[in-house]
Amino acid sequence: MIQSFRDLTVWRKGMDLTERVYAATEKFPRSEMFGLASQMRRAATSIPSNIAEGKAIGGLSYPRHLRIAHGSEAELQTQIELAHRLKFFGHDEALELLALASEVGRMLVALQRSLPKE
Repeated sequence: MIQSFRDLTVWRKGMDLTERVYAATEKFPRSEMFGLASQMRRAATSIPSNIAEGKAIGGLSYPRHLRIAHGSEAELQTQIELAHRLKFFGHDEALELLALASEVGRMLVALQRSLPKE
């Protein structure tokens, strides 16, 4: 039974994704620490944060927060693509991050669809 946002698999996957983004952006050029690296970290952090906030508040806020989390996931995918184009990390790392982000995105959509319509 789901009693807390911590019980949600999508929240845990979002936390994993955030950790991976932090690790990947550690290797960025120093000049990017307040640029793309910071944006990627904020977008990644926004995903599990909005899942948690929406679940805690509940009601009509929950689906809205899930949509925001999904938007942050799309934003992060764009930033991963850009970081790869700028050669801040390699092809395999980009694919791995994109796959994890896509999985989180699919899980968010499934969770949104499972909620009762109000």
